[in-house]
Amino acid sequence: MKVLAVGGGGREHAIVEALVRSGANVYACMKNSNPGIRRAAVDCLLADETGVAKVVEYATGKGVSLAVIGPEAPLEKGLADSLEAAGIPTASPSRAAAMIETSKVFARELMLKHGIAGRAKFIVARDVNEAELALDELGEDIVVKPEGLTGGKGVKVFGEHLRSREEAIAYSGEILERRIGGSASLVIEEKLVGEEFTLQAFCDGKRLAPMPAVQDHKRAFEGDQGPNTGGMGSYSQAGGLLPFLSQSEYDSAVDIMRRTVEALGSEGAEYKGALYGQFMLTREGPKVVEFNARFGDPEAMNTLSIFDDDFVSICEGMAGGSLSSGNVSFAPEATVCKYIVPEGYGVKPLSGQEIQIDERAVSNEGALLYYANVNEEGGRVYTTTSRAAGVVGVSEEIEEAESVAERAIRHITGRIAIRHDIGTREMLESRVRHMQEIRGASG
Repeated sequence: MKVLAVGGGGREHAIVEALVRSGANVYACMKNSNPGIRRAAVDCLLADETGVAKVVEYATGKGVSLAVIGPEAPLEKGLADSLEAAGIPTASPSRAAAMIETSKVFARELMLKHGIAGRAKFIVARDVNEAELALDELGEDIVVKPEGLTGGKGVKVFGEHLRSREEAIAYSGEILERRIGGSASLVIEEKLVGEEFTLQAFCDGKRLAPMPAVQDHKRAFEGDQGPNTGGMGSYSQAGGLLPFLSQSEYDSAVDIMRRTVEALGSEGAEYKGALYGQFMLTREGPKVVEFNARFGDPEAMNTLSIFDDDFVSICEGMAGGSLSSGNVSFAPEATVCKYIVPEGYGVKPLSGQEIQIDERAVSNEGALLYYANVNEEGGRVYTTTSRAAGVVGVSEEIEEAESVAERAIRHITGRIAIRHDIGTREMLESRVRHMQEIRGASG
């Protein structure tokens, strides 16, 4: 089967590898020259993924019969709608359904309207006066979020990024004036306290098949310090839970996602594709931080590395509204993903720097390598301002998978940065202790 894969990051490399393992002939569209995707694909179009007409022309010209869209920006532009209109079933949501990610106002108001559990208290502000009134009502334990897409870098949390009421108001004014996120509106909501985790699921508009839970690490520096990034790495535990997450809490998160998919359908925005729920596990249970209308990055590298089913069939089921009921299959193993990023990432990343990756040595260590936002020129690989490559260790235990990833990382050199603490015993124990403290506070 000929399958179009859109996007050139680590998430998309993982998607492409899963498609190829299922026997697909992949035709890729990406704006950067990702060497992993180029080698795995039959053919590639180097173009802006948000150029809808050009992508559709390429897909129809190559005769593809299925499409998967990785990044969120093309979804916001309606790429899935246009591919479907051209007769190409697409395992990614329509523009209307993708609003669950592209508009935080839409997402919060949808949950409120349909009485979906896991809601944070929120207020929408469209001018500075409304922002001030929101602070009066919610207090200072708040989070300020632009309404639209910001690449995971637009959210500011009181006590971490914002140190005073005045700073919160000033940032609200900056969002409105500069239209950060593409809209002159923002959401101010209560600060959720607990442990974050990601739950992804395959959706066909009605049915939902969940994946293993993953914990991502957004902060640029070790010890969860520094600015927010697109994600420095992540881990998953064999069996689908996490060291601090119980089965009942996992099930509650699944139910929230299922009810959200039902709500979208009732609003005429049937959701087809991978749905990403970012949750905060609080003392009251899981609460929604945000939804993403696609696989997570890096979380796709965790889950797709141990995916044990036919990925093409799953994508056909999502696109056609015929996803089989019941669970999809994942190998009973843990994963640890560590991102290699350009030096200065999160602050002032160095782009155009050559990095050297000994792929054979990485493989010999037992790790998987996923190229991300790099460019290959003349057989050499160069950084952009975004993440460069993800290395995934897979083993029975998280700590063993972490050791595999660490050994593999030694075979990657250049002006790069890595968070070495992801998946370590110390980090895992700190997460468990923190959640025990949160739960203890409820008693």
